[in-house]
Amino acid sequence: MSNPFQDQLLKAGLVTKKQVQKAQQEKGKKNKQQRSKKAKPVVDETKLKAQQAAQEKVQRDRELNKKKELQAKQKATSIEINQLISNNCLEREESCEIIYNFEHNKKVRRLHVNAEMKQKIIQGKLGIARIEGRYELVPLAIAEKIQQRNEKRILIFDAEETSTDKNDPYADYQIPDDLTW
Repeated sequence: MSNPFQDQLLKAGLVTKKQVQKAQQEKGKKNKQQRSKKAKPVVDETKLKAQQAAQEKVQRDRELNKKKELQAKQKATSIEINQLISNNCLEREESCEIIYNFEHNKKVRRLHVNAEMKQKIIQGKLGIARIEGRYELVPLAIAEKIQQRNEKRILIFDAEETSTDKNDPYADYQIPDDLTW
């Protein structure tokens, strides 16, 4: 026993060997805990919170930048589509007396065309493009370019080949081309 005070208490009979050993063990545990506390760097909670807040801000900024870039790209595409439509649309004059009805966004829309334009729409040589709330006729090549950029802005009607059903009772009767609804 290295502690002289403990030796004196033991000789006087005030403490037992077990009590001395227990006291030494507790002292060793305290020393070990103090050493481990000194070894660990002191973590400041405010610094941690500040770092986390900075990381979250950086993440939010990245997301906002992506959204802004996407919006700018969509706006540029929209402007490009508007230029394509306005530069290549077919002029409709007073001779356009025929009302051509078509469906867009689950609503029936109408467009004034002449007989030649109507025939080209039916054959799929013309497409109908939407620009600033109105509809214009554009050639098929331009309509395909617009459709590549934004499918919602163009309607292309392909020349449909009607398949006849064997059990169709009206297969012998043809629908007239001049039928309007």
